[in-house]
Amino acid sequence: MSEPRRRILKDVQGWIEYAAFLPLNLIARSLSFRSASRLGWLLGGFFYRRFGIRKKITLDNLEHAFPELSPAERNRIAEGAFRGYIRSLVEGLWTGGATADEVRATTILRNPEVAREALARGKGLILMTGHFGQWEFVVSALPLNLGFPVIAVAQPQRNKHIDAIVTANRSRFGSGTVTMRQSVRDVYQLLRNGKAIGMLGDQSGPKESVFVEVFGRPAATHRGAASFSLKAGSPIVMFFLVRLPDGRYEGHFEEVSREGLTGTDDEKVLELTRRHTSVLERMIRLYPDHWLWMHKRWKHTEYFLEKQHQDTQAT
Repeated sequence: MSEPRRRILKDVQGWIEYAAFLPLNLIARSLSFRSASRLGWLLGGFFYRRFGIRKKITLDNLEHAFPELSPAERNRIAEGAFRGYIRSLVEGLWTGGATADEVRATTILRNPEVAREALARGKGLILMTGHFGQWEFVVSALPLNLGFPVIAVAQPQRNKHIDAIVTANRSRFGSGTVTMRQSVRDVYQLLRNGKAIGMLGDQSGPKESVFVEVFGRPAATHRGAASFSLKAGSPIVMFFLVRLPDGRYEGHFEEVSREGLTGTDDEKVLELTRRHTSVLERMIRLYPDHWLWMHKRWKHTEYFLEKQHQDTQAT
């Protein structure tokens, strides 16, 4: 296929995706929070049962993580994860038509002083979570309740038209985003200026990333959070928005210790990455249906094990 034709097909596909996305965006913005949340829950269940996109990956990940559970129990968690994923996306769209007070009311923070005190040290703040609970609220409900803006480091949406809407929603209440394509220097400068940066700590990194154990298997993990923390002196505070029975979210914060880090810079980065990853894993074990199990978190595990084997053979 020629390059011009490939570009045309890509543009057509983008417009089709956008046309399908617009009605959902408009509906979500017109609903109450409770109704938008319910819509996401229903859609998530429908897609899981009817289409099962990435269902095999999801169940395989759960089997490795929870071998002691029955297939029925793992299937229940998988469906809950799908429902939670779509629910978080619909609720994120809902914020585009909601007032600040409406968004603020969706979240209760149990120990916000952990984050506030960390930011008050003047070294900036790295607020980290994963694809857990309601991560879309990192630049909306969370900052509104904390009382300071959060600049999220985000991967742009593949569809530029959808990305424009999502980015606008995330920037409504004084926060904003920087993309992973922007300079590392920009993020470092924000921390040096005492700003709070929001980051996700559970995305699979490239093969050149650091590998830490996640549910007993080595997983490629971005070193950015640990590197920024060590270079700028910024504390890392993990936060988790846990879904309550009434549909709202309860925020929990925990600072990651940087005490006792020794060795080379690379060894310190590895250990700090291991520490913040272990906090996330602990929360996932408590609320397994809150996490994005359909993500290919361990896609480079075999590469790491093979390389480790080759290194052992060479010595």
